[in-house]
Order: sequence, then structure tokens, then C-alpha cells
Amino acid sequence: MPTLPDFRLETYFARWEFNARYHLTASDAQTHSLSELLALADDDGRERWESLALGYTETRGLPALRAEIAATYDDAAPEDILCFAGAEEAIYLAMRTLLEPSDHLVVLTPNYQAAETIPLAVCEVSGVALRAEDGWALDVDAVERALRPNTRMVSVNFPNNPTGAVPSLEAWLRLVRLCDERGITLFSDEVYRGLELDRPSLPQATDLSGTALSLNVMSKAYGLPGLRIGWIACRDHAVLDKLERAKHYTSICNSAPSEVLALIALRARDHLLDRNRRIVAENLPLFAEFFARYPDLFEFTPPDGGCVCFPRYLGPEGVEAMCAELVERAGLLLLPSSIYRSELTETPTDRFRVGVGRRDPSEALAAWAAWLK
Repeated sequence: MPTLPDFRLETYFARWEFNARYHLTASDAQTHSLSELLALADDDGRERWESLALGYTETRGLPALRAEIAATYDDAAPEDILCFAGAEEAIYLAMRTLLEPSDHLVVLTPNYQAAETIPLAVCEVSGVALRAEDGWALDVDAVERALRPNTRMVSVNFPNNPTGAVPSLEAWLRLVRLCDERGITLFSDEVYRGLELDRPSLPQATDLSGTALSLNVMSKAYGLPGLRIGWIACRDHAVLDKLERAKHYTSICNSAPSEVLALIALRARDHLLDRNRRIVAENLPLFAEFFARYPDLFEFTPPDGGCVCFPRYLGPEGVEAMCAELVERAGLLLLPSSIYRSELTETPTDRFRVGVGRRDPSEALAAWAAWLK
């Protein structure tokens, strides 16, 4: 396998995530403590936790967990679910297992870097940009123009990281139909689904297509990244069989405690998602008011969904310098646009990622205001 490039986001986080005083670019929603999560357990979940044996688990995932995951879809059964150690393992194995060197993939930009660099290590890849001047809208015509006779997969992420964009239902359904008509696998990263405020969530790809892959995880909308539980839902069992055999070479199986805790969380999913949507709803006016104080420095548009967004910085020194000085001098962490640089399309150089899913950003915003002053 070719050597993958440095994962820019994770390299940056390795330096700053746990050293910065204010983490204002978090991609996950507010988490729970273990005691808070266990307090949400039903009788079955509590008994599973208290009697848990710390042995190996089933490669595909705890059957009860797979059943609960399947219940989050309209048209999926437990046998349509394969669990992974977080979403990253699922992305890595899907791209490495389902693509061949003779294939071609289309991916949207800006994106979570793994969605681009992992397939680039396997086959030819084309990018289709979400553009700020178009409101980060999904351009299905551009996707169609990028397709080739050997296009095997189209990879998308909605609500999008880092822009927070969610396409119209019309555009989304058109993209699904396009992939089905061309015999192309749609890989749909849906890890922020459930954090939309003023619109319903899009139908999940696997509910719309028998060949599409829907990726999700406990980390983002549910706010439980420490569990390291993700999954792919797909009604094509030959695909899941391939991915299971690939998983034998990586994590083999998931953590037994994490599976039970994920089961407890998913049974309380309405509570978790409602709470995290409230946090985002409470935070957005605070961020809007902050950026409005500095119209010569910032352009801010709230996200359509999810808990991250991609404001613009207008200061003369540029966004890279602003982010570097902020973290080094004020201990406030943001992600500059270079983290989202694409090898495939022109991407913005004047933006930065902000996270709006954590409680009580007021102290961090005050520190940022003091630094600006």
C-alpha cells in the first residue's frame, strides 16, 4: 500500500487539542460522563453492563446493538449493519476494500481528509467542490460531469464537515438516482445527521438504495467519541461480507464495554439528540452576535445541520496567521483552511472551522474578543 500523507487535522490536533485552553473547533457535540450515560440505561442495558464479560465480541457487532442501529433506519435489518472501531476504520476499509486501481471515485470538497487521501492511494479520484458563493449547495450536474465509464463510487458527507451544508431533498434524491442508474456505489457519510435545527434530516442513503453505504458513528451527533463505535449500513450483503473480512486485519472486533454503552445510548437516542440540538440552538446566537461585532473581520453563516461551520476571515494577515496566533498566545484552538486543502479542487484559503456543539462557549468567545482588542 502506498504511504498515506500526514493526516493534517489529526497532526494539528495531536499538538493542540489537549494543550489549548479553549477548544472552539470541536467536531463533536457535547458528551456525557459515564455516570450520566448509565443513568439513561433501561433494565436490560443496566444488567448487560453489570454482568459484562471482557472477552472478544462478534466481528459484526453485538447483535442487540446491531438491532438498535437498524432501528435508526427506515428500511434496514440487523443483518444490514456492520460495526467498526469508529467511523475512520469504516472509511479506511471501505475505500481500501471496495475500490480497485482501475476504478475512479468522485468525492466532494472540502472534506474530511480521509475521504480523499485514502481513495487517492488506490485509484483515480476527481473532486467536485461545494462553493461558498453557491451557499455550499450540492451541484448534481457537476457530479454527473465528473463521472467516467469506470466510476465505481461517489463519496459525500452531509451535513458536511466543515461547512455544515445540507443539500435540498430534490438534489439529494437526484444524486441517489444518478448513482443507481449508473451502477455506482454511493458512500454517504451521515455522522452529523440528527443535528438539523430548521429542517428534517435527509433520508439516509441505505434507505433509498439497495447498494448505497450509510456511515454513522456515536462520536458526532450523539457526542460519544470515546466509545469508538461506528457502523456501515448496507443492504448489499456481499459488500458487508468483504468489509467483515477486511476488519479481521484491523480491529477484529469492537470493545465489549463500548458496545454495551453504545446500546444504552442508542436506546436513549431521542434524549441525546434533543439535548445536543438544544445546545447548538442556544450557541448559534452567541456566535452570530460575536461575529457581528467585527463585520470588517468575519463573515458568518450558521450551519444547515451538524455542529461545525466554516466562517470567513477578512483580516489582512490572513486566516493561517490568525489561527496560529490565537492558539499560541490566547490558547484558543481553531482549524484554519489549510487543514481542508484539497489536491483535487480549488478550496477556500480564508476560512476556519468553528464547533458550535459544546456547552458554554462564552468564556472562549470572551478570550477571543480580548485577543482581537
